[in-house]
Amino acid sequence: MYRDGAAAKIVLNRPARMNAWSNGLSADLLAVLCEVADDDGVRAVMITGAGRAFCAGADLKESAGDALEGKLDTYQVLTQWYHPIVTTIRQMPKPVVTAVNGPAAGAGLSLALAGDLVAAAESAYFTLAFAGIGLVPDGGASLFVPSRVGFARAAEMAMLGEAVPAAKAADWGLINFAWPDAEFAERSGQLLRRLADGPTLSYAGSKRELNHWLYHRMQEHLEFEASTQRDLATSADFAEGVSAFLHKRPARFTGK
Repeated sequence: MYRDGAAAKIVLNRPARMNAWSNGLSADLLAVLCEVADDDGVRAVMITGAGRAFCAGADLKESAGDALEGKLDTYQVLTQWYHPIVTTIRQMPKPVVTAVNGPAAGAGLSLALAGDLVAAAESAYFTLAFAGIGLVPDGGASLFVPSRVGFARAAEMAMLGEAVPAAKAADWGLINFAWPDAEFAERSGQLLRRLADGPTLSYAGSKRELNHWLYHRMQEHLEFEASTQRDLATSADFAEGVSAFLHKRPARFTGK
């Protein structure tokens, strides 16, 4: 984490793995989010990624063995790490900007959309990659995506899993801004400073109102996501999807 006065910048820092979620990254991210949420001296927060990606989703290589044997406890991972992280972002009484510097895939997309304002470099893209490995959107994705773009586009993203480039994401309303790569760092930094110097109580009140209208059943929905994902994680299609991913080949799903 980096501090500049009332602004805090959190950097996902596993660039060799495209900042894919691991237990270590999850623990570190949750700890620093709780720290800035409780710090009255922090008035605005940014989350971004190191290297060429924002976050590539779950680190399948870390859990491949359990996944292939149908033993991966997705419910435990979601409820221990992912849910507290996105809940802390949504509930902290200060604005959170997610500055998407590269691909945001799967749970990485969930993390990006948990923010209040989402800015992306034009070379970035967003994808609900879960269907590609026989799973369903989780980490809040099945709540955050349709609340931003509606049912039709959410279903398209969830079922087809195609990448949505940053400019198209901004046009859809999935994100707020898509900026040229050469301007991205400066403009996202300006946005963070503007929020850090702004009316913090007003921002917090607006956030409470939006949460009340859009996300008042968030905990119930996160539990439903985790339960659904637990069912899918024991399927033959999930094992096949992981195997195909690891061996860089097309998946051969059977619907079982």
